[in-house]
Amino acid sequence: VPVPFPALTAALSLRRRDEGEAWLSCRSPGKPTLYGSLTRRGLSTEGVPDIAASEGFVVGTVTKKSILISCPHENVSTKFLAPYTTFCRIHQKSITCLDISSGGGLGVSTSTDGTMKIWQAANGEIRRLLEGHVYDVNCCRFFPSGLVVLSGGMDAQLKIWSAEDASCVVTFKGHKGGILDTAIVDRGRNVLSCSRDGTARLWDCGKSACLGVIADCGSPVNGIAVGTADNSLNLGTPEKAPSEREIGTEGKILLLAREDKKLQGVGLQSRQPVFLFVGSDAFNCCTFLSSTYILAGTQDGNIYQLDVRNTNAPIQVIHRSGAPVLSLLPYRDGFIASQGDGTCFIIQQDLDYVLDLTEADCDPVYKVASWEKQIYTCCRDGIVRRYQLSEL
Repeated sequence: VPVPFPALTAALSLRRRDEGEAWLSCRSPGKPTLYGSLTRRGLSTEGVPDIAASEGFVVGTVTKKSILISCPHENVSTKFLAPYTTFCRIHQKSITCLDISSGGGLGVSTSTDGTMKIWQAANGEIRRLLEGHVYDVNCCRFFPSGLVVLSGGMDAQLKIWSAEDASCVVTFKGHKGGILDTAIVDRGRNVLSCSRDGTARLWDCGKSACLGVIADCGSPVNGIAVGTADNSLNLGTPEKAPSEREIGTEGKILLLAREDKKLQGVGLQSRQPVFLFVGSDAFNCCTFLSSTYILAGTQDGNIYQLDVRNTNAPIQVIHRSGAPVLSLLPYRDGFIASQGDGTCFIIQQDLDYVLDLTEADCDPVYKVASWEKQIYTCCRDGIVRRYQLSEL
């Protein structure tokens, strides 16, 4: 039973000042921010930096790619991790979304330069250009096979692509506004999309047809997630028998992160509302931690951890900064979150410190993807960063 994640009552942040120096700050709600600095005094024979912290901060383990810093006054520790490698040449402008294939070999990403590309995850080498959307492509993801890509664009179209030859094999039309997020049901016979038009729709890939509107919210739906519901949850019953083309919708719940400050749960097969939670601001993203526990992030920087069986009050609210929470991803026994101020952090049950993925600086980190012990982030600065967690 998940207890709340290690409390983030205080947040340590690190900003590069100039060569060999960095700013440190420790912020606790309702208290004055503590400021300090780090100074590099030299390198060991193994090439590991010798780093000293100013008063109030303590330097722990240091490697070539990471540094553990504590603020004893606030009883908080953070390990700052530098990217293992960066890919600067995939896109010319901001990268708005990315995903990594199930085998870890390929990446797919979309950009405000109007392109969507498939690339080698190991070195960033471009393999395919996926052309066919009009205007910007907002979201992309691999099917579980790793051979097919699903994308949604400002042109209100949902498309399925072959990763092998870049052909667009299916185009779905029906939304009246830009598509903001997608989800895949089981192996991908059915897929889901949500849009600025306030609807979430279920699609049949084999027949290129819309199987139904799962929800009509009257407000843009910024993010969705589909998961298997806890057995004790009443998902409602369908008003009419589901189409035989619906594959794998039974027992599933769809989360809707809505612009009108509401997080909604809907029975995927029944189309019936399961819960409605009102947050502090527009919800941008949501995800499942398990069949019982979910996370959702808001525009004003809150991450809500909820139990789907009782959403009257959150299990906890994590707040590191007032910057928008842009993406959430389950990771091992915890999660990864990215925000609009460049912070990207990992919280895990078994770690007594937060892991901070550095170098985005103040540019929003729009999306995070993982494969085994590698984390990929995409950012407004147009760079894909790959972090290696094998040393943890």
